[in-house]
Amino acid sequence: MKFRIWDLPLRTFHWLLVLAVILSFVTVKIGGNAMEWHARLGYLVLALLLFRLVWGFVGSHYARFSNFIKGPSSLINYLKNPQQTPGHSPLGALSVVVLLSVFGFQVIAGLFASDEIAFDGPLVKYASSAWVELMTSLHRLNEPVLLALVLVHIGAIVYYKKIKKHDLIQPMITGDKNWAEKIPVARDDSSLRWMAAGIFGGITAVLYYFLR
Repeated sequence: MKFRIWDLPLRTFHWLLVLAVILSFVTVKIGGNAMEWHARLGYLVLALLLFRLVWGFVGSHYARFSNFIKGPSSLINYLKNPQQTPGHSPLGALSVVVLLSVFGFQVIAGLFASDEIAFDGPLVKYASSAWVELMTSLHRLNEPVLLALVLVHIGAIVYYKKIKKHDLIQPMITGDKNWAEKIPVARDDSSLRWMAAGIFGGITAVLYYFLR
């Protein structure tokens, strides 16, 4: 039987984040005028991360942090006896927390970063030169960490698909997952989607006001 696991706002967040991260890597390698787009993509990533933070409390069943963040003991038990779960497994939950945290750090550092040529982050003018230099260095040093985490994430998806015969991508596209027994179904109606649009729009407006 098929059950709705991931609501449309969560799936949209996921794929927009994927696109924004890919384009961020591309634009920073191009440099020059492309850095303006790198900054815009950074704002988009920040808005998406803030949306995911809010959605972790008000979103549908499997999107809520309370559904999959259970503490170290659940992760240890899962590693001892791995079992498929409808939403995020404890290991998947750890991956989510780490990725969101590292992406968040990268974006915050970028707000204070400066290449001293063509780009200054919007908060550079409020910080000391020493702080700007530190954040700029950390922003650059964190890039390979992010790349490594993304590659590990992709590797895990391939491993689950090829070895464990567990497709993680299809449910993130359609929102539905096949499950043998009845499980809670994620809410995914129009009112939820409009609420998500309102939240994201509000976050975007606030960021535009303070970071323009």
